[in-house]
Amino acid sequence: MQQFDDMHAESTHDNAHWLAEIARLRRERQAVILAHNYQPDEIQDVADFTGDSLELSRKAAACEAPVIVFCGVHFMAETAAILNPDKRVILPAPDSGCPMADMIDAPSLRALRAKHPQARVVCYVNSSAEVKAESDICCTSSNAERVVASIPGEVIFVPDRYLGGWTAKRLDRELILWNGFCPTHARIQPAYIQQLRQAHPEARVFVHPECREEVAALADEVLSTGGMLRQARVSTAQAFIIATEVGILHRLRMENPGKQFYSATPNALCPNMKKTTLEKVARSLETLGPRIEVPEPIRSRARQAIVRMLEL
Repeated sequence: MQQFDDMHAESTHDNAHWLAEIARLRRERQAVILAHNYQPDEIQDVADFTGDSLELSRKAAACEAPVIVFCGVHFMAETAAILNPDKRVILPAPDSGCPMADMIDAPSLRALRAKHPQARVVCYVNSSAEVKAESDICCTSSNAERVVASIPGEVIFVPDRYLGGWTAKRLDRELILWNGFCPTHARIQPAYIQQLRQAHPEARVFVHPECREEVAALADEVLSTGGMLRQARVSTAQAFIIATEVGILHRLRMENPGKQFYSATPNALCPNMKKTTLEKVARSLETLGPRIEVPEPIRSRARQAIVRMLEL
């Protein structure tokens, strides 16, 4: 027990040190810190702005700071760099990838387009810059329905088959779906929701559209993380079952202290999202690296797809 107490005290001391360094360096570098809703609690707390993919895309596009520290995964920092070629975009955890983004590449998408030459490509923002560059327009989990609805005719949707399938169902139309998925959301099973409903019958169920179709079918509402945060604030319900990555629970509880939130499963944890630490943020501010850059012409082509989304 004493050893645990000593380790906890040491960790608290370290965190205080790195928080002080971040505060000092952020001022010196005139930097803004962006963090995704799935980031560790202490990273969300230190960020200037926390949000989902769409919110962070908008914030990056409007950012005036010369330095953007992006606390998320690689494709998110790439998106910020695509929108801000004149800014220095830093990813504190450069090895924080995305398994779903890795499930498709540019040659594969070009091959699929060749089979459907009349189709337009809607690309989920959870993808590489190269894939975005081969697409007509991007989308996020919060605006996929609106983006697809704006396109007449045949649509290829990449890379998430679950978000694409949910969108197709909502719009009552067929989409050509890539067979990609998020392993974290795929771990959420219908039985988890059913068990929690029995234990908390008063709770509303929020499900992220990256979840399996049979999980989404059990939801009271299917929402992006940003949507979950907004709905939790305005809902008269006092308890919620949350089917998405566990990091969102921190902000939900902070913003709604009188309400109860239950994770669908503690296994819904993205290891890549948890690679960011306070020390890494401080060191990235000190060294102004690792810097994320997207070469031309990939950047310009990818930017067109992102800007079309933002214009909607």
